[in-house]
Amino acid sequence: MRAIVIGDAMVDTYLWGKVERLSPEAPVPIVAVNKRENRLGGAANVSRNLQALGATPILFSVIGDDEKGKDFEALLDKREISRDGIFVDSSRKTTVKNRIISDGKQVVRVDEESTDYISPEIEKWLVDAITLEIKTKKVDVIIFVDYDKGAITNTLFQTINSLAKEKGIPTAVDPKRRNFNNYTDVSLFKPNFKEFVQGTGLQINKGDLEAIKSAADQFKRKQNLKLIFVTLSELGVFISNGVKEQYYPVAIRYIADVSGAGDTVISVASLAMATGLPPKIMALMSNLAGGLVCEKLGVVPIDKKLLKKEMKSQKI
Repeated sequence: MRAIVIGDAMVDTYLWGKVERLSPEAPVPIVAVNKRENRLGGAANVSRNLQALGATPILFSVIGDDEKGKDFEALLDKREISRDGIFVDSSRKTTVKNRIISDGKQVVRVDEESTDYISPEIEKWLVDAITLEIKTKKVDVIIFVDYDKGAITNTLFQTINSLAKEKGIPTAVDPKRRNFNNYTDVSLFKPNFKEFVQGTGLQINKGDLEAIKSAADQFKRKQNLKLIFVTLSELGVFISNGVKEQYYPVAIRYIADVSGAGDTVISVASLAMATGLPPKIMALMSNLAGGLVCEKLGVVPIDKKLLKKEMKSQKI
């Protein structure tokens, strides 16, 4: 399968070390760093997950003309992901999440980013490149990965989503707050619980499944969504197609790190939807995949063999 990924790509930088004392300058730990590592994050991590599942990702994003941008391109080359859809904007920073980790726990995260929307010029370049890809190549699914960093404008989304509908290509969205209500007429909409309550402005308790069901169905009708899929972190996932609802509790696991789990979930769910699997199977598989990557420290793609093994053990 070939999947177009559009959105905010970034570099996840890890500084691994050990805390042995507090700073004399302030009541903060001193981390003696012994290893540094760069990984693909955001929309690029979605691409990594798609690749790990056996699909071919075509990533479209914007980076800065800086050292981290060069690191990002080198990571794509290393992972054999095409950078033909990566545009460089000298007025922006490459988004970087710097995580400092000691004894298997994140001590602090330092972000470097631009959050303004991309310029009209860059927007046109992206739209034209994505349009050409859709019109000239086989595309099985289009995934919008929104981290609120400005790569996805409303014009870009509406233009590409309209073309996808015209071509019969399913679309999936992993939203954030700023664009939340701009996403209409999509095949799959996957917010997490926090994004859902912020985006809808509703006061709902995470454990109140009836309230979530009612709010999700209302929002689904308002936005004309085929499927709405709300992840509830430690409580599992909820999915609705407006006719049937499914709730899956999370499997009990050792949770090392939740970062990147949402990227895995949207990757698995998008491919499952594009292959025509029933929502029930799609939700179950995505839920299991999200739990599996949480067992690993740092942002990692899904292990396809482990996911197969987990699915085979389920009573469906």
